[in-house]
Amino acid sequence: MRHDGAVHLEVSDGIVALALLVSVAALLALAPALRIPYPILLVLGGLAISLVPGMPTFQVEPEVIFFVVLPPLLYGAAFFTSLRDLRANVAPIGMLAVGLVLMTTVGVAVVGHELMDMTWASAFVLGAIVSPTDPIAATSIARRLGVPRKLVSIVEGESLVNDGTGLVLYRVAVAAVVTGSFSEARTGVLFIVAAGGGVAVGIAVGWVVRQVRRHVDNPPAEITISLLTGYFAFIPAELLGVSAVLAAVTAGIYLGWFTPELTTPQVRIQAVAVWEVLQYLLNAFLFVLVGLELPVVVESLDDLSTGQYLGYAALVSLAVIVLRFAWVFAVLHAPKRLLRRMSSWQGSVFVSWAGMRGAVSLAAALALPLRTDAGALFPDRDLILFLTFSVILVTLVGQGLTLPLVIRVLKLEDDGSDAREDAKARIRAAEAAIARLAELEPEDWVREDTAERMRGLYRFRTNRFRARFDDGDDGAIESRSQDYQRLRRELLDAERGAVLELRRTGVISNDVWARVTRDLDLEDERLDV
Repeated sequence: MRHDGAVHLEVSDGIVALALLVSVAALLALAPALRIPYPILLVLGGLAISLVPGMPTFQVEPEVIFFVVLPPLLYGAAFFTSLRDLRANVAPIGMLAVGLVLMTTVGVAVVGHELMDMTWASAFVLGAIVSPTDPIAATSIARRLGVPRKLVSIVEGESLVNDGTGLVLYRVAVAAVVTGSFSEARTGVLFIVAAGGGVAVGIAVGWVVRQVRRHVDNPPAEITISLLTGYFAFIPAELLGVSAVLAAVTAGIYLGWFTPELTTPQVRIQAVAVWEVLQYLLNAFLFVLVGLELPVVVESLDDLSTGQYLGYAALVSLAVIVLRFAWVFAVLHAPKRLLRRMSSWQGSVFVSWAGMRGAVSLAAALALPLRTDAGALFPDRDLILFLTFSVILVTLVGQGLTLPLVIRVLKLEDDGSDAREDAKARIRAAEAAIARLAELEPEDWVREDTAERMRGLYRFRTNRFRARFDDGDDGAIESRSQDYQRLRRELLDAERGAVLELRRTGVISNDVWARVTRDLDLEDERLDV
């Protein structure tokens, strides 16, 4: 409450807030030990917390989700996406991110209108909301269990693009409900303009940011600009009435491709760490919010019985899952030239079962307006919210918890492409270093014994990674490397202990300790190369 111009936190509110934060931290810490992706655990944890007697209700303004949380999430996901993998899998990704989104929107709309008496416009809103997928849980499980990278890339690429497709359809459907009018021709034009305009804004913002960052040499400033770039693209696109999602995604892909020429090693190390933490926290916030708000949404339902609402939730969830299977397997039998990247039935089952819903669907549902332009309540708004939360719960928790079993039954195994490409890159880098060393040897400042030590280091590294391509290798080189690394880590631990003792006794400041320890830690991290 406010008193004499100050803000005071009630004791009960403080205790609840502290308990919630401790609970979320505990769930995040438990996730690796339980081998459960943190989104699933947070949804279940949030639901459990909300059911505690006396727990206050939690409601977040839609604008907070849509304009504060989504831009950095979308931009960050696109920034770290492999443009090569997107290009290589453009056909299956396009079929899933555009074709499947359209099919899901229409299919769910038919179910909503014919079986639940929703208006056509509201049913299309529901279909558009539940059509985009969220890859976090699926890809974390897939990587841990060694699913082939091409399948993981398809799931990630689909999610990246279908956010834009789904939310463009969402805007059109919501506009139809709010204004009370719908035109197929106008809808088609709006779809093209929104998508094309979003991409154009994203490229323009990406280009401007790229030019600015060329002239900035300050790691905190560069990282701050990086964190804000999603907003730089999202907000202008929203003001222009085009796809803000595609704008943020496009800017992310554009700058992700050009960032090596814009950054130093120091900036890259710091920025990656910052982005990892930010994305982790934002996703944690969204997924725990699903669990916390579900009881609030349920309480707002009063027109039908509990059994009817549960039946509707099961119908829509089943429709989403079945439509995905039907579309993926229909795509499987399309011309081979379109499906070089997803030609096995096992891969199709994995991609079908990995279609979980999450942050984007949550944000879109919460952002629904309360009233139409005529002043009437938005039709079926509470039902749409309930069904969206139900689909997220069923697909994220149900499919997420069973995905490891599905992967094992399908016997999907890593094809080793990542390891081969990693070794090739390291061999090529070592060869480039040896070639450059030969060019520099005539220089006065290059000592003969130093050059020879460096040449020996790079030759050993080259031989080590080449041995990974040799089926007849006896492992001797790798064993020598592991022994060296073990010894080097023991020595680095000794160095860190000595520096820590200097800090403890006050011989050096905390800043000096942090700087020296960071250098030792970076050297430790590089040992396996």
